[in-house]
Amino acid sequence: MAEEKRRVSVGTPFQRRVWEALERIPPGRVTTYGEIARHLGTKAVRAVGTAVGKNPYAPDVPCHRVVLSDGKVGNYSAPGGVAAKTALLLAEGVETERGRIRHFKTRFWSYPA
Repeated sequence: MAEEKRRVSVGTPFQRRVWEALERIPPGRVTTYGEIARHLGTKAVRAVGTAVGKNPYAPDVPCHRVVLSDGKVGNYSAPGGVAAKTALLLAEGVETERGRIRHFKTRFWSYPA
């Protein structure tokens, strides 16, 4: 509960909604910035990307599970950069090849309606 209270006091309301959405992505699956935006009912995909990049709780709040819409791994602003993101994904069973998620379509996770 103390952790939950601390999270409420950090970030804008929009950022907190994005970070809450990140927590719903299951291990071993990935989603996209656009899918998060759709889930949140916004077209502000870039704002979602900015909020993901400002996630202060990585990797506990799994921003490493968010990739580009074409399956590219994309960036990672936490320590270790893209190499750390790739390692975290691999530890969850998500393989990459040449900077892309292998079997992207089967690894893609969509928020329930």
